[in-house]
Amino acid sequence: MCHDFNALPPSPPIAGGGTDSEDLVLTSSDGTDFAAFVARSDSPKGAGVVVLPDVRGLFRFYEELALRFAEQGINSVAIDYFGRTAGVGKRDEAFPFMEHVMETKAENIAADVGAAVSYLRSTSGGSCTSVFSVGFCFGGSNSWLQATADHGLVGVIGFYGRPGPGRDGSPGPTERAGEFKCAVLGLMGGADQGIPREQVDGFESALTAAGVENDLITYPGAPHSFFDRSFEQHADAAADAWQRVLTFVDQRIARV
Repeated sequence: MCHDFNALPPSPPIAGGGTDSEDLVLTSSDGTDFAAFVARSDSPKGAGVVVLPDVRGLFRFYEELALRFAEQGINSVAIDYFGRTAGVGKRDEAFPFMEHVMETKAENIAADVGAAVSYLRSTSGGSCTSVFSVGFCFGGSNSWLQATADHGLVGVIGFYGRPGPGRDGSPGPTERAGEFKCAVLGLMGGADQGIPREQVDGFESALTAAGVENDLITYPGAPHSFFDRSFEQHADAAADAWQRVLTFVDQRIARV
């Protein structure tokens, strides 16, 4: 399990930017409609972020996270994975998400991300010139995998993603490191029992061997899903992770 249904993301350093936001229905390249949530900054930097949720799909945590990015001048679209199997409606805590996760395919997630990237680059999305992805748990792995797609991303960010093969046995981030086309940031929990340190080290080694710019950070004692406002004992790790994400984005806006 990743974030609780009632969890909220920690707040980044106060930037004071205003936002506007709305629910969206985007259309993937295969014609599938899927739910999304956009937050636009009143003072945009030119950056956009596609947010890939954990196994629950799109819910409040990720809508709030999109707003926090927009307050930092980064337009953001949080997407849902389950348009093909569950439609585009809002869902409550009882939603049986795992049966829908098992129906997802990496290529369909990539197609949905592509639609969100296109939206961020459009006038409606803020005409973003530097686009990133960020994901959590299931979304962390899938965020890293977007570096293999033809989205033209500047960087990919993953919180506690699994570097190994997908649930369906498809090649994971470590196996596909040689296909990555942009920089990688990883933020991992040192006490995450589901992701052994050797897997993280193996991912880092594969990226480095492939010549991919990468920064994989492990926070000692932090559990899976440490990026959560309710985890007061891990507030320092969450604050550091926020700063690293914002720095990763800001440094790459300047390069474009």
